[in-house]
Amino acid sequence: MKSKIFLYLFVFTALLALFLFVNGNNAMKSQQKKLLNAAERSYVLKDSIQKLLNQNEELIRFTLKGNTDAQEYFDDLYIDSLELYLKDKVYEYNEVKGDNPLIPYEGMEGDMKINSINILNHRWMIAEFSDGKYWGEVLLRYFYDNDTRKVDIERIDEILFTF
Repeated sequence: MKSKIFLYLFVFTALLALFLFVNGNNAMKSQQKKLLNAAERSYVLKDSIQKLLNQNEELIRFTLKGNTDAQEYFDDLYIDSLELYLKDKVYEYNEVKGDNPLIPYEGMEGDMKINSINILNHRWMIAEFSDGKYWGEVLLRYFYDNDTRKVDIERIDEILFTF
């Protein structure tokens, strides 16, 4: 009788060990597959991040923040606050009743106003303008006087998109 119990215990233990081995093996294969997929996704994401960094480097090249020579022109000035100051000065022209005086076109669907500005370097900025239906871009030259803390702005060229 004792030998039958030991035989049943042995068979039960052997089946349990086989079950645990197969289950553990399947779990390990599943984890390896997940790890491989995660590594592949990580590689793809790193590649995408590198592409975005390269694109960002190209885009920032023609901005005040990406142009060290233009930044050196302003010496000790904090570039972010200078950009905000310059943009505020351009947007102040929007407060004039009627069309913005920096825009040589009359609005057909409303007043022409500047919507966005990008500071290119220590002398130029480009601005997008619109009257709500028609839009264009204007290239502006500016001179910032560090002593008086004033800025002079003049229009260089403009384009109105008519399609």
